[in-house]
Amino acid sequence: MDVKNIKSLFPIYKKHPNLVYLDSSATSLKPQYVLDKMNEYYTEYGVNIHRGVYSLSYKATDEYDLARVKIARFINADDNEIVFTKNVTESLNKICLMYQKQLLPGDEIITTQLEHHSSVLPWQVACKEKNMKLTYIPLTKDGRITVENFKKTISKNTKVLAITYVSNVMGYITDIKEITKVAHENNIIVIVDAAQAVPHFKIDVRDLDCDFLAFSGHKMFGPTGIGILYGKAKLLKQLTPIDFGGDMNENVDMYDVEIKDIPYRFEAGTPAIAEILGLAAATEFIESIGYDNIHKHEQALLAYAHELLEDVKGVTIYNKSADIGIINFNINNVHPHDAATIFDKENIAVRAGHHCAQLVSKWLGCNGTLRASFYIYNDKDDVDKFVLAVKEAVTFFEQF
Repeated sequence: MDVKNIKSLFPIYKKHPNLVYLDSSATSLKPQYVLDKMNEYYTEYGVNIHRGVYSLSYKATDEYDLARVKIARFINADDNEIVFTKNVTESLNKICLMYQKQLLPGDEIITTQLEHHSSVLPWQVACKEKNMKLTYIPLTKDGRITVENFKKTISKNTKVLAITYVSNVMGYITDIKEITKVAHENNIIVIVDAAQAVPHFKIDVRDLDCDFLAFSGHKMFGPTGIGILYGKAKLLKQLTPIDFGGDMNENVDMYDVEIKDIPYRFEAGTPAIAEILGLAAATEFIESIGYDNIHKHEQALLAYAHELLEDVKGVTIYNKSADIGIINFNINNVHPHDAATIFDKENIAVRAGHHCAQLVSKWLGCNGTLRASFYIYNDKDDVDKFVLAVKEAVTFFEQF
């Protein structure tokens, strides 16, 4: 696919032709291809799945089941290892609530200060409720997670590692494969937050060998309201569901229930059918572009932005060595929420605040940051406008 004209595939630019969208780490824009698949469901066979014995329900069920196959293949998993949730937050909370039943007081959970709140908060609560210990891997002076520091953190009581693949603030990639290898040598279960990874590079869960992994559709050209919890089949079979209702059971008696096999036992109730079909379409869209093209495009924009910002005074950039297209910065002595108003005035969408990762801001020693995140639909013109707005913000706030 030719990325030069890729903006034309995103209908939001027809409504907002001057939009400079630099908040893809929060949620990506949606291509027409994904919207068409969702509209196809609602207009051509918009009925429930796994329930009806009529042709429209069979059609919806076939499309739904095929979507699971596509998504599984996308990360090199088996079909029964893909659990549909509403987002990464639900995925990570579900696995914490289910897996903690196998843990005991005194057990240790390891995590990091780079985590999104959805990765660390469930384990904070679990540790308090079950009298377990929560330990953090020390970050390097640049704010990275290393294998060496993980090794130093492990104790004989460590049972779970909850870790981010890519920091949503710093844009750093964690060496999940090597860390998982070390974890398994010490009988530690690895739970990976891949929300910021899947949009940017190929994930192969077999190669990583992680035990559980979560990602969301809305960060990778897909719709909101759909997430994925991947789990190794042998581990998923050990877990007891936390949600009960329709379509997750085989037989119900007055005082007992026989639950279905994985993954259906974890998917009670009517699922987000259109969103699941939209996510499958998003995986096809990414494959049509190619991860190599996504990476090259992001890196070119990132390098260009850093080149233009190099001589700009009054700006602090916290992640000059980011691995994906994120610039995390502040206008010196200005609250990020105040600075963001200058960008909005120029129709530039950037994120301002803690980015649902307050521990990162506290590690940096600041009250939140501004974040510009690039994706495949951005171009050098967007970068030029962004840098011009940075200079304008610096000049404006120097008056006060």
